[in-house]
Amino acid sequence: MVDTICIFEGIYYSRLLPLVYFRPTYDLRCGILTLREKIQLNYPGIPVSLHSRRYLSDLLKEQNPDFKVNEFDNTVKSCLFINGRVIADNDFSMKIPTKGSDTLYVNGDTIIAARVSGKNFENLKQAIQDIFTISDFNGLFKQEVDIDYVNYPWDLVKYNGAQIRKDFERIVNRNQEMMNGTIYEGAHLINKKDIYIGKGAVVKPGAVLDADEGPIYIGEDVKIFPNAVIEGPCYIGDKSLIKVGAKIYENTSIGPVCKVGGEVEESIIHSYSNKQHDGFLGHAYLGSWVNLGADTNNSDLKNNYGSIKVIINDEQIDSGSQFVGLTMGDHSKSAINTMFNTGTVVGVSCNIFGSGFPDKYIPSFSWGGSEQKTTYALDRSLEVAKRVMERRKIEFTEADERLFNKVFDLTREERKKRGMPH
Repeated sequence: MVDTICIFEGIYYSRLLPLVYFRPTYDLRCGILTLREKIQLNYPGIPVSLHSRRYLSDLLKEQNPDFKVNEFDNTVKSCLFINGRVIADNDFSMKIPTKGSDTLYVNGDTIIAARVSGKNFENLKQAIQDIFTISDFNGLFKQEVDIDYVNYPWDLVKYNGAQIRKDFERIVNRNQEMMNGTIYEGAHLINKKDIYIGKGAVVKPGAVLDADEGPIYIGEDVKIFPNAVIEGPCYIGDKSLIKVGAKIYENTSIGPVCKVGGEVEESIIHSYSNKQHDGFLGHAYLGSWVNLGADTNNSDLKNNYGSIKVIINDEQIDSGSQFVGLTMGDHSKSAINTMFNTGTVVGVSCNIFGSGFPDKYIPSFSWGGSEQKTTYALDRSLEVAKRVMERRKIEFTEADERLFNKVFDLTREERKKRGMPH
């Protein structure tokens, strides 16, 4: 058996930008859990270390004091490396066991995992500060495995409904109490056996939780306001608020400490983000600390029902899907009545406003809309981020500030290409 597991980032992390500027790939959410949490559930009792791009390491160490980040204990002689983009279902540890000879597990050209020891492990330890490529695992016996993984943001949305179902089964003990909060008279729970309500949660009169088509997981201290409707499969994270008359449709995950109203369908809101008012959000992924102004809407279907092309990391990609909505990076905001076209990508720390549809690709640290954009000055964006996080009693640390500075530099060129001050 290996001494440890290392969840790593590979060279294709950039396909998940802008969602991974401020986090490693494995901290993205799909279903109820993050990709990292799914992996960890498969290997209980085995120590886990984390690998990331170098500029993320300080913040990761701060957020994960009990984990080794980009290093190993001297006592570690063998390791199971697991790609942070995999979707680890319940049988993952059977397909990728901790015992056996050194093996590289692949799905096509994509690394899924690698079990290494001896000299192979010593060589990988030397490369731990860099991003791994398949050449780092040369010489290992190669085995093809059928395991899902995410390439682009819309993959997270595509798999989300199925992952809510699977996560619900792996973390909910149906032999224990399922209704742990306060459910007011006049609230309607349909198919209660597939509804879990955490401690301190409140479901107000007139609210409808309909689990006929899939499970509904309500975290601790969640508040479901009167006349809100939630269709399963759906996940609502701890301390989130679902506002009066909200319409939360199937295959939606809303992470912890969010405020959500209006109409949401087949979308993921990572954490600490607000979409409080009317407006449609569909087939979208919002990062953390996002705020959508009242009547912000996104399109998720072209009028010709064609495949949607999306610009990721300044490169146009054919998604192969008829449904792709908004992808918005951390700390970005939209003003009231903002309209986003099908497959729009908004970078981190943007402030979008004005009439008409803004561009379908908006570089990080942009200020403006369809008529013109300029660079959102770094000092101003830092000031707003600190203020927003302080309101939720989250400290904005020196590591956060260094990360903002680094990402501002990393995205300078894409603003320059569009004639924005840099």
